[in-house]
Amino acid sequence: MAWTLETAMGLAPDPGAAKAGRELAAPRKWSVLGARAECLWGAVQGSGKAPYQVAADLTGPAFKCTCPSRKFPCKHSLGLLLIYVQQPAALTAVEPPGWVAEWLAKRREKAAPAAAPAVDTPPDPAAAAKAAAAAEKRVESREARVTRGLADLGVWLADVARLGLAALPDKKAAFWSEPAARLVDAQAPGLARRLGVLADWVAGGAADWPERLLRELAALHLVRSGWARRGELPTATVADLRTVIGFPVAQADLLTEPGVRDEWVVAGQRVITEGAVRTQRTWLFGTATGRAALSLSFSAAANQPLDLTLPIGRRLAAELVFYPGAWPQRALVKNRQDLPAGDAPPPLLPHPTIATARAAAAAAWAANPWLERVPIGLPAVVPTRSRGAWGVRDAAGHWLPLAVAEDRGWALLALSGGRPLALMGEWEQETLTPLGAWAEGRWVRW
Repeated sequence: MAWTLETAMGLAPDPGAAKAGRELAAPRKWSVLGARAECLWGAVQGSGKAPYQVAADLTGPAFKCTCPSRKFPCKHSLGLLLIYVQQPAALTAVEPPGWVAEWLAKRREKAAPAAAPAVDTPPDPAAAAKAAAAAEKRVESREARVTRGLADLGVWLADVARLGLAALPDKKAAFWSEPAARLVDAQAPGLARRLGVLADWVAGGAADWPERLLRELAALHLVRSGWARRGELPTATVADLRTVIGFPVAQADLLTEPGVRDEWVVAGQRVITEGAVRTQRTWLFGTATGRAALSLSFSAAANQPLDLTLPIGRRLAAELVFYPGAWPQRALVKNRQDLPAGDAPPPLLPHPTIATARAAAAAAWAANPWLERVPIGLPAVVPTRSRGAWGVRDAAGHWLPLAVAEDRGWALLALSGGRPLALMGEWEQETLTPLGAWAEGRWVRW
Protein backbone atom coordinates (compact mmCIF):
# COMPACT_ATOMS: atom_id res chain seq x y z
CA MET A 1 0.00 0.00 0.00
CA ALA A 2 1.03 3.62 -0.50
CA TRP A 3 1.83 5.26 2.82
CA THR A 4 0.74 8.85 3.35
CA LEU A 5 0.63 11.15 6.35
CA GLU A 6 -3.07 10.36 6.76
CA THR A 7 -2.65 6.57 6.67
CA ALA A 8 0.26 6.76 9.09
CA MET A 9 -1.60 8.96 11.56
CA GLY A 10 -4.64 6.71 11.20
CA LEU A 11 -2.69 4.04 13.10
CA ALA A 12 -2.34 6.20 16.22
CA PRO A 13 -4.19 4.48 19.09
CA ASP A 14 -5.27 7.79 20.62
CA PRO A 15 -4.71 11.56 20.24
CA GLY A 16 -1.97 11.53 22.88
CA ALA A 17 0.06 8.94 20.99
CA ALA A 18 -0.48 10.86 17.75
CA LYS A 19 0.90 14.06 19.30
CA ALA A 20 3.88 12.27 20.83
CA GLY A 21 4.57 10.49 17.54
CA ARG A 22 4.66 13.79 15.66
CA GLU A 23 7.14 15.15 18.21
CA LEU A 24 9.45 12.17 17.56
CA ALA A 25 9.25 12.55 13.77
CA ALA A 26 12.55 14.44 13.74
CA PRO A 27 15.64 12.57 12.46
CA ARG A 28 17.95 14.51 14.84
CA LYS A 29 16.33 12.68 17.78
CA TRP A 30 17.36 9.27 16.39
CA SER A 31 20.82 7.75 16.57
CA VAL A 32 20.01 5.14 13.90
CA LEU A 33 17.53 5.25 11.01
CA GLY A 34 17.33 2.65 8.28
CA ALA A 35 15.09 1.17 5.63
CA ARG A 36 15.20 -1.80 3.32
CA ALA A 37 12.36 -3.03 1.10
CA GLU A 38 9.27 -3.05 3.35
CA CYS A 39 11.16 -2.80 6.63
CA LEU A 40 12.13 0.21 8.77
CA TRP A 41 14.25 0.34 11.91
CA GLY A 42 15.77 2.88 14.24
CA ALA A 43 17.12 3.67 17.68
CA VAL A 44 15.91 6.55 19.83
CA GLN A 45 16.83 7.58 23.34
CA GLY A 46 14.08 7.15 25.91
CA SER A 47 13.96 7.43 29.68
CA GLY A 48 16.38 4.52 30.22
CA LYS A 49 20.10 4.21 29.66
CA ALA A 50 19.91 2.19 26.46
CA PRO A 51 18.14 3.59 23.39
CA TYR A 52 14.86 2.01 22.42
CA GLN A 53 15.07 -0.30 19.41
CA VAL A 54 12.19 0.27 16.99
CA ALA A 55 11.21 -1.63 13.86
CA ALA A 56 8.30 -1.64 11.42
CA ASP A 57 7.16 -4.24 8.92
CA LEU A 58 5.14 -2.26 6.38
CA THR A 59 3.58 -5.36 4.83
CA GLY A 60 1.46 -5.97 7.95
CA PRO A 61 1.77 -3.41 9.13
CA ALA A 62 3.43 -4.57 12.34
CA PHE A 63 5.68 -2.82 14.84
CA LYS A 64 8.22 -3.78 17.46
CA CYS A 65 9.69 -1.52 20.14
CA THR A 66 11.63 -2.22 23.32
CA CYS A 67 9.85 0.54 25.23
CA PRO A 68 7.40 -0.49 27.99
CA SER A 69 4.34 1.17 26.42
CA ARG A 70 1.19 -0.97 26.00
CA LYS A 71 0.03 1.14 23.08
CA PHE A 72 0.36 -0.36 19.61
CA PRO A 73 1.88 1.28 17.75
CA CYS A 74 3.71 3.23 20.42
CA LYS A 75 4.88 6.82 19.95
CA HIS A 76 8.34 5.67 18.86
CA SER A 77 6.90 3.43 16.15
CA LEU A 78 4.68 6.28 14.96
CA GLY A 79 7.65 8.65 14.93
CA LEU A 80 9.69 6.21 12.81
CA LEU A 81 6.80 5.74 10.39
CA LEU A 82 6.26 9.50 10.06
CA ILE A 83 9.94 10.03 9.25
CA TYR A 84 9.61 7.39 6.52
CA VAL A 85 6.54 9.15 5.09
CA GLN A 86 7.81 12.73 5.33
CA GLN A 87 11.62 12.44 5.16
CA PRO A 88 12.52 9.07 3.59
CA ALA A 89 16.04 10.25 2.73
CA ALA A 90 16.81 10.37 6.46
CA LEU A 91 16.69 6.55 6.69
CA THR A 92 20.24 6.05 5.53
CA ALA A 93 21.15 2.61 6.93
CA VAL A 94 20.53 -0.22 4.44
CA GLU A 95 21.51 -3.37 6.35
CA PRO A 96 19.07 -4.30 9.13
CA PRO A 97 20.66 -5.33 12.44
CA GLY A 98 20.37 -8.91 13.63
CA TRP A 99 17.42 -8.36 15.95
CA VAL A 100 15.39 -6.86 13.10
CA ALA A 101 16.22 -9.71 10.74
CA GLU A 102 15.29 -12.25 13.43
CA TRP A 103 11.96 -10.51 14.12
CA LEU A 104 11.11 -10.40 10.42
CA ALA A 105 12.05 -14.07 9.95
CA LYS A 106 9.73 -15.11 12.79
CA ARG A 107 6.90 -13.06 11.27
CA ARG A 108 7.38 -14.66 7.86
CA GLU A 109 7.51 -18.11 9.45
CA LYS A 110 4.21 -17.56 11.26
CA ALA A 111 2.58 -16.20 8.11
CA ALA A 112 3.69 -19.13 5.95
CA PRO A 113 0.92 -21.67 5.30
CA ALA A 114 1.27 -25.03 6.99
CA ALA A 115 2.76 -27.70 4.79
CA ALA A 116 0.25 -30.15 3.38
CA PRO A 117 0.63 -33.77 4.47
CA ALA A 118 2.64 -35.86 2.06
CA VAL A 119 -0.09 -38.50 1.76
CA ASP A 120 -3.80 -37.90 2.07
CA THR A 121 -5.21 -40.26 4.66
CA PRO A 122 -8.79 -41.34 4.02
CA PRO A 123 -11.11 -40.24 6.80
CA ASP A 124 -12.06 -42.90 9.31
CA PRO A 125 -15.91 -42.94 9.50
CA ALA A 126 -15.86 -44.46 12.96
CA ALA A 127 -13.44 -41.84 14.28
CA ALA A 128 -15.44 -39.04 12.67
CA ALA A 129 -18.67 -40.32 14.23
CA LYS A 130 -16.98 -40.61 17.61
CA ALA A 131 -15.64 -37.05 17.38
CA ALA A 132 -19.06 -35.72 16.38
CA ALA A 133 -20.73 -37.49 19.30
CA ALA A 134 -18.14 -36.10 21.71
CA ALA A 135 -18.66 -32.59 20.36
CA GLU A 136 -22.41 -32.90 20.73
CA LYS A 137 -21.98 -34.11 24.29
CA ARG A 138 -19.79 -31.09 25.10
CA VAL A 139 -22.43 -28.75 23.70
CA GLU A 140 -25.16 -30.42 25.75
CA SER A 141 -23.01 -30.25 28.89
CA ARG A 142 -22.34 -26.54 28.43
CA GLU A 143 -25.99 -25.75 27.72
CA ALA A 144 -26.95 -27.56 30.92
CA ARG A 145 -24.44 -25.52 32.92
CA VAL A 146 -25.73 -22.30 31.34
CA THR A 147 -29.29 -23.29 32.27
CA ARG A 148 -28.27 -23.77 35.91
CA GLY A 149 -26.34 -20.51 35.89
CA LEU A 150 -29.34 -18.61 34.53
CA ALA A 151 -31.50 -20.11 37.27
CA ASP A 152 -29.06 -18.69 39.86
CA LEU A 153 -29.14 -15.36 38.03
CA GLY A 154 -32.93 -15.35 38.34
CA VAL A 155 -32.67 -15.69 42.12
CA TRP A 156 -30.24 -12.76 42.24
CA LEU A 157 -32.48 -10.61 40.02
CA ALA A 158 -35.41 -11.35 42.36
CA ASP A 159 -33.27 -10.24 45.32
CA VAL A 160 -32.49 -6.96 43.53
CA ALA A 161 -36.19 -6.38 42.84
CA ARG A 162 -37.04 -7.11 46.48
CA LEU A 163 -34.33 -4.78 47.82
CA GLY A 164 -35.05 -1.93 45.42
CA LEU A 165 -32.54 0.17 43.48
CA ALA A 166 -32.13 2.66 46.32
CA ALA A 167 -30.42 0.01 48.46
CA LEU A 168 -27.79 -0.93 45.86
CA PRO A 169 -25.20 1.85 46.44
CA ASP A 170 -24.67 0.52 49.99
CA LYS A 171 -23.99 -3.03 48.85
CA LYS A 172 -20.46 -4.40 49.17
CA ALA A 173 -18.45 -5.51 46.16
CA ALA A 174 -19.29 -9.16 46.83
CA PHE A 175 -22.94 -8.46 46.03
CA TRP A 176 -21.88 -8.03 42.41
CA SER A 177 -18.73 -10.13 42.16
CA GLU A 178 -20.17 -13.36 43.54
CA PRO A 179 -23.04 -13.74 41.01
CA ALA A 180 -20.61 -12.74 38.24
CA ALA A 181 -18.21 -15.48 39.37
CA ARG A 182 -21.05 -18.02 39.35
CA LEU A 183 -21.83 -17.03 35.76
CA VAL A 184 -18.20 -17.60 34.81
CA ASP A 185 -18.39 -21.05 36.40
CA ALA A 186 -21.59 -21.65 34.41
CA GLN A 187 -19.66 -20.87 31.19
CA ALA A 188 -21.63 -17.67 30.57
CA PRO A 189 -18.75 -15.14 30.38
CA GLY A 190 -20.73 -12.61 28.36
CA LEU A 191 -23.31 -12.23 31.12
CA ALA A 192 -20.61 -12.13 33.80
CA ARG A 193 -18.95 -9.18 32.05
CA ARG A 194 -22.23 -7.28 31.77
CA LEU A 195 -22.90 -7.85 35.46
CA GLY A 196 -19.52 -6.36 36.29
CA VAL A 197 -20.41 -3.24 34.32
CA LEU A 198 -23.51 -2.76 36.50
CA ALA A 199 -21.35 -2.54 39.61
CA ASP A 200 -19.26 0.18 37.96
CA TRP A 201 -22.39 2.18 37.11
CA VAL A 202 -23.67 2.10 40.68
CA ALA A 203 -20.27 2.86 42.19
CA GLY A 204 -19.74 5.71 39.74
CA GLY A 205 -22.77 7.53 41.07
CA ALA A 206 -23.83 9.11 37.77
CA ALA A 207 -27.20 10.82 37.95
CA ASP A 208 -28.80 8.46 35.44
CA TRP A 209 -27.48 5.17 36.88
CA PRO A 210 -30.93 3.96 38.09
CA GLU A 211 -32.41 4.23 34.59
CA ARG A 212 -29.43 2.56 32.95
CA LEU A 213 -29.33 -0.17 35.59
CA LEU A 214 -33.03 -0.91 35.29
CA ARG A 215 -32.78 -1.25 31.53
CA GLU A 216 -29.82 -3.65 31.81
CA LEU A 217 -31.50 -5.73 34.52
CA ALA A 218 -34.48 -6.07 32.19
CA ALA A 219 -32.15 -7.25 29.43
CA LEU A 220 -30.65 -9.88 31.75
CA HIS A 221 -34.12 -11.07 32.69
CA LEU A 222 -34.95 -11.28 28.98
CA VAL A 223 -31.93 -13.53 28.49
CA ARG A 224 -33.30 -15.90 31.15
CA SER A 225 -36.77 -16.06 29.69
CA GLY A 226 -35.47 -16.30 26.13
CA TRP A 227 -33.09 -19.14 26.93
CA ALA A 228 -35.91 -21.11 28.55
CA ARG A 229 -37.95 -20.70 25.32
CA ARG A 230 -35.10 -20.99 22.82
CA GLY A 231 -36.79 -23.90 21.06
CA GLU A 232 -39.67 -21.59 20.09
CA LEU A 233 -37.63 -18.57 18.96
CA PRO A 234 -36.38 -17.64 15.47
CA THR A 235 -32.92 -18.89 14.59
CA ALA A 236 -31.50 -15.36 14.44
CA THR A 237 -32.77 -14.54 17.94
CA VAL A 238 -31.28 -17.75 19.32
CA ALA A 239 -27.96 -16.72 17.74
CA ASP A 240 -28.19 -13.38 19.55
CA LEU A 241 -28.95 -15.18 22.82
CA ARG A 242 -25.92 -17.41 22.45
CA THR A 243 -23.74 -14.39 21.65
CA VAL A 244 -24.80 -12.39 24.70
CA ILE A 245 -24.27 -15.44 26.92
CA GLY A 246 -20.80 -15.98 25.50
CA PHE A 247 -20.98 -19.00 23.22
CA PRO A 248 -18.19 -18.86 20.60
CA VAL A 249 -18.70 -18.96 16.84
CA ALA A 250 -16.15 -20.90 14.80
CA GLN A 251 -14.57 -18.35 12.48
CA ALA A 252 -13.37 -21.04 10.08
CA ASP A 253 -16.94 -22.21 9.57
CA LEU A 254 -18.19 -18.63 9.25
CA LEU A 255 -15.71 -17.85 6.50
CA THR A 256 -17.20 -20.60 4.34
CA GLU A 257 -20.45 -18.60 4.14
CA PRO A 258 -21.11 -16.00 1.42
CA GLY A 259 -20.42 -12.42 2.42
CA VAL A 260 -21.39 -8.86 1.54
CA ARG A 261 -19.28 -7.25 -1.17
CA ASP A 262 -18.85 -3.50 -1.12
CA GLU A 263 -16.32 -0.71 -0.98
CA TRP A 264 -15.85 -0.10 2.72
CA VAL A 265 -14.38 2.83 4.60
CA VAL A 266 -12.97 2.56 8.12
CA ALA A 267 -14.88 5.36 9.82
CA GLY A 268 -14.26 4.85 13.54
CA GLN A 269 -12.11 2.98 16.02
CA ARG A 270 -12.03 2.64 19.79
CA VAL A 271 -9.79 0.68 22.18
CA ILE A 272 -11.21 -0.34 25.57
CA THR A 273 -9.08 -1.80 28.39
CA GLU A 274 -10.72 -4.12 30.92
CA GLY A 275 -8.15 -5.57 33.28
CA ALA A 276 -5.42 -7.20 31.24
CA VAL A 277 -7.56 -7.45 28.10
CA ARG A 278 -7.72 -4.76 25.45
CA THR A 279 -10.51 -4.77 22.90
CA GLN A 280 -10.35 -2.78 19.68
CA ARG A 281 -13.65 -2.00 17.95
CA THR A 282 -13.28 -0.93 14.34
CA TRP A 283 -16.36 0.28 12.43
CA LEU A 284 -16.67 0.17 8.66
CA PHE A 285 -19.43 1.57 6.44
CA GLY A 286 -20.27 0.20 3.00
CA THR A 287 -20.39 2.98 0.43
CA ALA A 288 -23.03 1.25 -1.72
CA THR A 289 -25.02 -0.70 0.86
CA GLY A 290 -24.77 1.86 3.68
CA ARG A 291 -24.28 -1.12 5.95
CA ALA A 292 -22.21 -0.93 9.12
CA ALA A 293 -19.73 -3.67 10.06
CA LEU A 294 -17.80 -4.21 13.28
CA SER A 295 -14.34 -5.78 13.28
CA LEU A 296 -13.08 -6.85 16.71
CA SER A 297 -9.48 -7.38 17.78
CA PHE A 298 -8.32 -8.54 21.21
CA SER A 299 -5.05 -8.41 23.12
CA ALA A 300 -4.53 -10.27 26.38
CA ALA A 301 -0.79 -9.68 26.82
CA ALA A 302 1.43 -6.63 26.96
CA ASN A 303 3.41 -7.73 23.89
CA GLN A 304 0.39 -8.80 21.85
CA PRO A 305 -0.53 -6.10 19.31
CA LEU A 306 -4.03 -5.32 18.15
CA ASP A 307 -5.00 -5.49 14.49
CA LEU A 308 -3.31 -2.63 12.64
CA THR A 309 -4.54 -3.46 9.15
CA LEU A 310 -7.69 -1.32 9.42
CA PRO A 311 -6.57 2.19 10.40
CA ILE A 312 -9.19 4.90 10.31
CA GLY A 313 -9.64 6.30 6.83
CA ARG A 314 -8.59 3.06 5.09
CA ARG A 315 -10.69 2.27 2.01
CA LEU A 316 -10.99 -1.28 0.77
CA ALA A 317 -12.96 -3.36 -1.67
CA ALA A 318 -13.82 -6.40 0.40
CA GLU A 319 -16.21 -9.23 1.10
CA LEU A 320 -17.33 -9.24 4.73
CA VAL A 321 -19.03 -12.20 6.39
CA PHE A 322 -21.38 -11.24 9.21
CA TYR A 323 -21.93 -13.22 12.38
CA PRO A 324 -25.48 -14.58 12.61
CA GLY A 325 -28.13 -12.53 14.41
CA ALA A 326 -31.31 -10.56 14.01
CA TRP A 327 -29.34 -7.32 13.48
CA PRO A 328 -25.88 -8.44 12.36
CA GLN A 329 -23.02 -6.09 13.17
CA ARG A 330 -19.84 -8.04 13.84
CA ALA A 331 -18.11 -9.28 10.69
CA LEU A 332 -14.95 -10.96 9.43
CA VAL A 333 -13.02 -9.72 6.42
CA LYS A 334 -13.08 -12.68 4.05
CA ASN A 335 -11.03 -11.09 1.28
CA ARG A 336 -9.93 -7.55 0.57
CA GLN A 337 -8.14 -5.22 -1.76
CA ASP A 338 -6.92 -1.93 -0.33
CA LEU A 339 -7.91 1.11 -2.36
CA PRO A 340 -5.69 4.18 -2.70
CA ALA A 341 -6.50 6.99 -0.32
CA GLY A 342 -5.82 9.59 -3.01
CA ASP A 343 -8.59 12.11 -3.43
CA ALA A 344 -11.19 10.04 -1.63
CA PRO A 345 -14.73 11.39 -1.95
CA PRO A 346 -16.67 12.31 1.19
CA PRO A 347 -18.15 9.22 2.82
CA LEU A 348 -21.74 8.22 2.11
CA LEU A 349 -22.85 7.79 5.69
CA PRO A 350 -26.17 5.97 6.25
CA HIS A 351 -28.04 8.42 8.51
CA PRO A 352 -28.77 11.70 6.70
CA THR A 353 -30.45 13.26 9.75
CA ILE A 354 -30.53 12.76 13.49
CA ALA A 355 -34.14 11.63 13.17
CA THR A 356 -33.20 8.82 10.77
CA ALA A 357 -30.29 7.87 13.06
CA ARG A 358 -32.65 7.55 16.03
CA ALA A 359 -35.08 5.50 13.93
CA ALA A 360 -32.28 3.17 12.83
CA ALA A 361 -31.12 2.73 16.43
CA ALA A 362 -34.68 1.96 17.53
CA ALA A 363 -35.00 -0.67 14.80
CA ALA A 364 -31.70 -2.24 15.87
CA TRP A 365 -32.72 -2.56 19.52
CA ALA A 366 -36.16 -3.83 18.54
CA ALA A 367 -34.50 -6.63 16.57
CA ASN A 368 -31.81 -7.37 19.18
CA PRO A 369 -32.49 -5.95 22.66
CA TRP A 370 -29.07 -7.08 23.91
CA LEU A 371 -27.05 -4.77 21.66
CA GLU A 372 -24.83 -2.60 23.83
CA ARG A 373 -24.24 0.04 21.18
CA VAL A 374 -25.31 1.00 17.66
CA PRO A 375 -23.07 2.70 15.07
CA ILE A 376 -24.28 6.07 13.85
CA GLY A 377 -22.96 7.85 10.75
CA LEU A 378 -24.13 11.45 10.30
CA PRO A 379 -22.99 13.21 7.11
CA ALA A 380 -23.61 16.83 8.17
CA VAL A 381 -23.83 17.95 11.80
CA VAL A 382 -22.41 20.92 13.70
CA PRO A 383 -20.85 20.47 17.18
CA THR A 384 -22.67 22.73 19.63
CA ARG A 385 -22.70 23.41 23.34
CA SER A 386 -26.06 23.74 25.04
CA ARG A 387 -26.86 24.05 28.76
CA GLY A 388 -23.37 22.99 29.76
CA ALA A 389 -23.27 19.87 27.57
CA TRP A 390 -21.83 19.04 24.17
CA GLY A 391 -23.91 17.72 21.29
CA VAL A 392 -24.36 17.91 17.53
CA ARG A 393 -27.16 19.62 15.64
CA ASP A 394 -28.37 18.87 12.12
CA ALA A 395 -30.00 21.10 9.51
CA ALA A 396 -33.47 20.25 10.85
CA GLY A 397 -32.51 21.62 14.26
CA HIS A 398 -32.47 18.22 15.99
CA TRP A 399 -29.85 17.76 18.70
CA LEU A 400 -27.95 14.67 19.84
CA PRO A 401 -25.90 14.66 23.08
CA LEU A 402 -22.23 13.69 22.89
CA ALA A 403 -20.14 11.77 25.41
CA VAL A 404 -16.94 13.83 25.21
CA ALA A 405 -14.63 15.51 27.68
CA GLU A 406 -14.85 19.28 27.81
CA ASP A 407 -11.57 19.85 25.95
CA ARG A 408 -12.42 17.28 23.28
CA GLY A 409 -15.74 19.02 22.67
CA TRP A 410 -13.96 22.31 22.00
CA ALA A 411 -11.45 20.48 19.77
CA LEU A 412 -14.29 18.96 17.73
CA LEU A 413 -15.86 22.40 17.33
CA ALA A 414 -12.51 23.78 16.18
CA LEU A 415 -12.14 20.94 13.68
CA SER A 416 -15.52 21.77 12.19
CA GLY A 417 -14.85 25.50 12.10
CA GLY A 418 -18.50 25.99 13.02
CA ARG A 419 -19.55 24.31 9.78
CA PRO A 420 -21.25 20.91 9.24
CA LEU A 421 -18.93 17.91 9.26
CA ALA A 422 -19.43 14.16 8.92
CA LEU A 423 -19.28 12.29 12.21
CA MET A 424 -19.25 8.61 13.13
CA GLY A 425 -19.82 7.37 16.66
CA GLU A 426 -21.33 4.74 18.95
CA TRP A 427 -24.83 5.42 20.27
CA GLU A 428 -25.35 3.83 23.68
CA GLN A 429 -28.97 4.88 24.25
CA GLU A 430 -28.05 8.04 26.18
CA THR A 431 -25.20 9.67 24.27
CA LEU A 432 -23.13 9.42 21.11
CA THR A 433 -19.41 8.78 21.59
CA PRO A 434 -17.54 10.26 18.58
CA LEU A 435 -14.95 7.94 17.05
CA GLY A 436 -14.20 9.53 13.69
CA ALA A 437 -14.83 12.74 11.79
CA TRP A 438 -14.46 13.70 8.13
CA ALA A 439 -12.78 17.09 7.86
CA GLU A 440 -10.56 18.76 5.26
CA GLY A 441 -10.90 15.80 2.90
CA ARG A 442 -9.81 13.06 5.29
CA TRP A 443 -10.94 10.95 8.20
CA VAL A 444 -9.70 12.00 11.61
CA ARG A 445 -9.66 9.58 14.50
CA TRP A 446 -11.55 10.98 17.47
